[in-house]
Amino acid sequence: MSGFDLAVIGLGYVGMPLAKEATAAGLKVIGVDVDPRKVEALNAGRSYIDDLTDADLDHMLANGFSATLDPAVLAASGTIVICVPTPLDDDHRPDLSAVEGASATVAAHMVEGTLVVLESTTWPGTTDEVVRPVLERSGLTAGRGFHLAFSPERIDPGNPKYGLRNTPKVVGGYTETCRDRATAFYAQFVEQVVPVSGTREAEMAKLLENTYRHVNIALVNEMAIFCDELGVDLWESIEAAATKPFGFQKFLPGPGVGGHCIPVDPSYLSYTVRKLGYPFRFVELAQEINERMPSYVVARAQRLLNRQRKAVNGARVLLLGVTYKPDIADERETPALPVARALLDLGADLAFADPHVKSWRVDGADIPREEDLATAVAAADITVLLQPHAAFDLSLIEDKARLVLDTRGVLAEGERVERL
Repeated sequence: MSGFDLAVIGLGYVGMPLAKEATAAGLKVIGVDVDPRKVEALNAGRSYIDDLTDADLDHMLANGFSATLDPAVLAASGTIVICVPTPLDDDHRPDLSAVEGASATVAAHMVEGTLVVLESTTWPGTTDEVVRPVLERSGLTAGRGFHLAFSPERIDPGNPKYGLRNTPKVVGGYTETCRDRATAFYAQFVEQVVPVSGTREAEMAKLLENTYRHVNIALVNEMAIFCDELGVDLWESIEAAATKPFGFQKFLPGPGVGGHCIPVDPSYLSYTVRKLGYPFRFVELAQEINERMPSYVVARAQRLLNRQRKAVNGARVLLLGVTYKPDIADERETPALPVARALLDLGADLAFADPHVKSWRVDGADIPREEDLATAVAAADITVLLQPHAAFDLSLIEDKARLVLDTRGVLAEGERVERL
């Protein structure tokens, strides 16, 4: 077996951009996954990642990239990066089963001198307390027999400005030598590498970044609720505040938070603090507020219909944009799901329009997809704009829709359009 500079375990929205940049820098890269459908698609040149086109993938394949189900390739890989999912379980506790499984696979195959990096988001201490003992079952010792580091992923799907190459990369090593080895590895294809003193500091940096956003989004979401009752245009107030050139960063309200990072990552930090014996009140309050927003959106839609002397029960309700952020196909933790669930429970006749989602199911039920935006908004008793995809003609929505609840503040308010 010929050698590889890099093996990426977990070929999703984190692993594939990493493989892409490393391949572009001239490294020989192999991708490893447990899902045969992903491996087959990648080797056939079919991308399932928003930030990776089929043309990108063809270029990678032409430059030596391939995907495999066989973990034996890890024995021939100088660096192994673990990019597997870290969801929450039903009790909102970190589920590290994929990390533990990947670590066990690495331990069974890696050789002396290998650099192993964890990129999956997790609680501070995971690299040292969970991953290291599993890797050391190989008979090799971290810091001597192999190098170990943590480098948090900072992938922002659909971001046209910042990708892996031009987003600074935080790296923390188990030892200084581990840190230096990982820093040198990433410096081959990332413009700026930011070394920190240890793995825990790197793990905490990721959680701090996303907790900061989580808390600030919760702040404006709560303000949106009471500003509506006060008769204050919060959207205008936010834009006015944003003119201050220091001490303020603009965050906008919305129907809830989605993706992996914002709804999930702060719970890892809350879990860590609770192990110390006390709650992390900021995070838990933010979670409570943000999780409340879908039901608040439904209540506002219900109020708008009531003004037209219509009930939600039997009303034609159109949801525009059911992904967790604009202009991507990613539905992870999308707030559209609890919004739809609540509307269905109230008896709404529900449909959706989304250029990035070809079919959508809510609790096993297929939701009808509308192809023609003008016809769909004209036929709906109320349209709820959840994601302002660039493909949506906003002026058409303003002109044709009977009634609109704009949860993103992108439409001009008027007789038929109300902002959250």
